[in-house]
Amino acid sequence: MLSYQHLFHAGNLADVQKHAVLAWVLDYLTLKDKPLTYIETHAGRGVYDLASDEAVKTGEAAAGIVLAERLFPPDHPYRQRLDETRAGYGARAYPGSPLIAALGLRETDSLHLAELHPQEFAQLKAVAKDWGAHVHQKDGFELALALTPPTPRRGLMLIDPSWEVKADYEAIPRHMANIHRKWNVGILILWYPILRGGAHGPMLKALATAFPEGLRHEVRFPPAREGHRMEGSGLFIVNPPYGLAEETARLTAMFKELR
Repeated sequence: MLSYQHLFHAGNLADVQKHAVLAWVLDYLTLKDKPLTYIETHAGRGVYDLASDEAVKTGEAAAGIVLAERLFPPDHPYRQRLDETRAGYGARAYPGSPLIAALGLRETDSLHLAELHPQEFAQLKAVAKDWGAHVHQKDGFELALALTPPTPRRGLMLIDPSWEVKADYEAIPRHMANIHRKWNVGILILWYPILRGGAHGPMLKALATAFPEGLRHEVRFPPAREGHRMEGSGLFIVNPPYGLAEETARLTAMFKELR
C-alpha cells in the first residue's frame, strides 16, 4: 500500500512520543566516542511543513507539538532538534525521524533511510542530499535484512510502518525476530498506533514472548477529531539502553499534563 502520506499527521501527539524517545536514545548513544549505524525502514519525506494545507486540514499538529513542546526543557534532545529544524528549515517546519537522526548523528556515524512511496522518496532524497545519508527506494524490511549486521555494529533501527496493511500486525514480530537474529546488539524501536478494537494486542503478546526483556511504552490521548480511531501511541523497544525506562516514565507524566 502506497497511499499513506505522513504530512497529514506530522507533529501529532504520536510523533511527540516517538520523536522524543528517538532523540533521547540518539543523544545517549552519541555520548560515547564510538561510531554507530542508524537504519529506518519507513522514512517518509524527512521534513514537514506544518503550514501546508494537508497539515492544517487535520489539525493534528495543533493538538500535538504546539501543545506539548512547552513541556520539554530547552536542553532536552527533542526540544533541541525542534529548535535546530526551525532554524534551518523555517518557523513552521517539523522534523521527521530521518531529520532527527541526521541532526543527532556525527560524521563518523552511518545513516540509512528506506522509503518506497515514490513522492515521499523524491522529497526525502532532495532534502537528505546534504545529510550524508544513504537513501533507498526499497521495502524497509528487505533493506533491514540486507544491511544487518551493519558496520558499525553499534546502533539502532526505527521501524515505523503506516499500518495500512493489516497483515503487518502478524508479520512484524517475525520481521523483528529475523533482524535481531542477525543483529543481536542493535536497538530496535517499533512504533505502533493504539486503535479502537485493539488490533495491536496479539502483536504485542508475540513480541513479549520473543523479547521478554523488551521495553513497552504507551501513552493515551483523545482522538484528534470525531471518528478518528487512534486513541494512543506505543513503542516496543528491543535492547533498551540504560536509563530509557526512567525517561519514558517522565514522558508518561508529561502526557498526563496534556489531558
